[in-house]
Amino acid sequence: MTEAAIRHTPGTPCWVSLMVHGLGATRDFYGALFGWKFVRVPGPEGMGAHLRGVLDGAEVADIGQLAPERRLPLAWTTYLATDDADATAESIRCCGGTVGVGPLDAGVDGRVALASDPAGAVFGIRQAQSGTGTGTGTVSAGAGAGAVAGAVPHGTPVWNELLTHEAAWAGTFYRSVFGYDVAPTDPAGADKLTLRLDGRAVATLRGVGEGPGRSRGSHWMTYFEVDDTDAAALRVAELGGHLIDPPWETAAGRVATVADPEGAVFSVVRSAAR
Repeated sequence: MTEAAIRHTPGTPCWVSLMVHGLGATRDFYGALFGWKFVRVPGPEGMGAHLRGVLDGAEVADIGQLAPERRLPLAWTTYLATDDADATAESIRCCGGTVGVGPLDAGVDGRVALASDPAGAVFGIRQAQSGTGTGTGTVSAGAGAGAVAGAVPHGTPVWNELLTHEAAWAGTFYRSVFGYDVAPTDPAGADKLTLRLDGRAVATLRGVGEGPGRSRGSHWMTYFEVDDTDAAALRVAELGGHLIDPPWETAAGRVATVADPEGAVFSVVRSAAR
């Protein structure tokens, strides 16, 4: 691993990954958009080739190759840290979630599993070898997407947010499994909660009700830091992706929601702290 060993507090977003059909084309897209370099790494047995995105010497994301016959909806997956993947998987089941894959040993990634919460939002859990993992979720300092403590490099995953039907209902599940402190985010009364560990914000839950945001169902969203949100959104389109939500201003920074050429949705943000 190129990154120094880090122990993430259980429940901290610690990694993001994407499974795709066209590994080469996806590598070219994210390399051009974010400046990532790539190294090949062994993936879990039977799960095909994997590339690790590297930025300024740090591994920031994983992109894997789907088998040709697996025609699944593509999405970035947020992984939450755990010290014991098997115990956390059992807790997920006991709290009404589903464990779809694993836990299994995944080489350099340690022990992992893929699960979904009671509303169907997919996430991963990761018991990393030697505490390794990306800085995802560890640079956040505020209660919103892209809230970061100082500038971070263009292309870094900086925030994770769950979009779901009702934030409070989802919060009960995640608090039960991971022990978060759950607090309202928006004093104006919007359906948005912050997940905190040791007094530090690590993710947000946003209730979207039955509005347009429900079209993709409950799902976790990954936010990537960029130098210029508008330029990044245009660059996505130039590279074969498409714009979903045009750039808009938030308290945490200027955000746009986009999709890569295979349809995996993510957000780009120039954080207000930059």
